[in-house]
Amino acid sequence: LVVCFTTSPSVECPAVRAPAGHSTEGLVVKHTTSRFTKVLALGAALTLGLTACGGESSSSTPSEPTGQDVRVWFMKDSVPDSAQQWLKTEFEEQNPGSTLTVEVQQWNGIVQKLQTSLASQDESPDIVEVGNTQVATFSSVGAFADISDLEDDLGGDDLIQSFLDAGSWEGELYAAPFYAGARVVYYRTDLFQQAGIAVPTTIEELGEAAKKLQAANPEGTPDFSGMYLAGADPHTNEGWLFTYGGQYAEQEGEEWVGRLSTPESIAALTEVQDLYGSATRYALDSNENAQVAYELFNEGKVGIYSSLNYAVGKIDKAMWDAGEVGVMPLPGLQPGTLGKTFSGGSSIGISANNHDQELSEAALKLIYSEDFQTKLAAESGWIPGNTTYASALTGPTAAISQDVVQNSELTPNSPQWGVVDGNNVPRDFWVRIARGEDVATVAEETDATLEEQLNG
Repeated sequence: LVVCFTTSPSVECPAVRAPAGHSTEGLVVKHTTSRFTKVLALGAALTLGLTACGGESSSSTPSEPTGQDVRVWFMKDSVPDSAQQWLKTEFEEQNPGSTLTVEVQQWNGIVQKLQTSLASQDESPDIVEVGNTQVATFSSVGAFADISDLEDDLGGDDLIQSFLDAGSWEGELYAAPFYAGARVVYYRTDLFQQAGIAVPTTIEELGEAAKKLQAANPEGTPDFSGMYLAGADPHTNEGWLFTYGGQYAEQEGEEWVGRLSTPESIAALTEVQDLYGSATRYALDSNENAQVAYELFNEGKVGIYSSLNYAVGKIDKAMWDAGEVGVMPLPGLQPGTLGKTFSGGSSIGISANNHDQELSEAALKLIYSEDFQTKLAAESGWIPGNTTYASALTGPTAAISQDVVQNSELTPNSPQWGVVDGNNVPRDFWVRIARGEDVATVAEETDATLEEQLNG
């Protein structure tokens, strides 16, 4: 891989001359312009490690299996042990003489660890799981191999679309959807019945139900809230933003433009601020408390609670057994439609510094096989990247999870989004709305911050 850095599309890369004893056949010349240089600061060391200075990439030309050890990095709590063992056994049976090693990584500090490891031909893993909002940080600097040709083999149209978008860069696919969590709405069916509230069919009706439930407080519970909604929990709040057609920012040409001030976003923000004031007592709850809000639901202090589909197991089993809990997708603007929620999860790709392209591709195909994807769904509760196998999901959320994820939306697909998120820009934005600050002013000021950081 030979990378030519320029600041103008009109500047041509110089002719490539191979080092002594080598031909230019198989070398790839990448002409990169100003857009690429904007993200260079995020991965300077990474880029240097991926650029051959008079040499060749070990993965530039696929070869016959040669007894390599394929290293796979999965994140903690992502893949059940049975699926990991199946992958190792199946790979080694299909590729005699080669081995597969799974190494489980911690989420904390993973971006920094990947920036170091992916840049090293010796230390780089071959296959890497990464958070779906982190993909652009690496694909934009050439750290992942292009797997566009594998898309159909991995699932094609059955792959989660929003994750395909996140895993693509400049029209090519670098990381495929691995798994997702569906954000659903849990509600107390008994309290709804006591308060005479029908199951909401639109997002507006959901807000009205939360306000009515709080006012009714059917069981006279102290500090009762119709719903749990906190500024420190951006991903729940984003359900309103995305459903109303809003977004944090969108790309126009080479630049990112803030979109929180659009009419669609303002409508969503106004509705959420109204709910902060009349449907919940937890608008200013801490991020730490937001992570365990299911405890309030179990204690009867909250009537409506939004969380991921696998939160089923955190809700008191006695409540499920008594038929006191219902679950539904976030409803859309019109009856019978789905709202758009943020879907957390992971993508997976092949390192550009992999040690054997053909073996890495073989392992990736096994990860998208029916056996592996089914184990992932059945034993972890994740919606598999190939939604064909979502039928393996079980429990109260199984019937709706696939549709929720297929209708999901993600935050801006920019390598700088990690900087924005790390600076707590989304959280601070929602907290300001929760404090009752003027919606239009907060949106305008945050748009300016987003543009500065996304284009910085």
